[in-house]
Amino acid sequence: MTREIKGWHVAAGFVAAFGVIIAVNLTLAVNAVQTFPGLEVKNSYVASQSFDEDRNAQTALGWDVSAKLEGSNLVLTIVQDGQPIAPDIESATFGRATNVSQDQTPVFFFDGAAYRAPVDVGPGNWNLRIKARSEDGTLFQQRIIVGTL
Repeated sequence: MTREIKGWHVAAGFVAAFGVIIAVNLTLAVNAVQTFPGLEVKNSYVASQSFDEDRNAQTALGWDVSAKLEGSNLVLTIVQDGQPIAPDIESATFGRATNVSQDQTPVFFFDGAAYRAPVDVGPGNWNLRIKARSEDGTLFQQRIIVGTL
């Protein structure tokens, strides 16, 4: 026995299919807005005007900067001419690449070879965003991929 497809069957199928599509799109849009970390700069055009100059000044410092996790400690190493240095760290944020809900502000102490700070870490990708000031006043800013646990 075959059933006849009537107009309301087709209409119900269209409503159900487009209802699922709309529900998924709304869910993704809400989650995207809720997890957006915000603006990096207020005006990207103004920030771009001094980008090359800032980058060249930062590169001229000759710093080799790296970060890693040793257990629950974040280790930040800044080396200039083969020697570890301890510039003034103006700001540091340790967190996820795409979500600010787990961001932390590490409190670093210099042990003579590297900066160290206790942090709360879990599995996933972690980044360290630092701003440090050299002795001559040059601002060094960089995002360092710390790694995945």
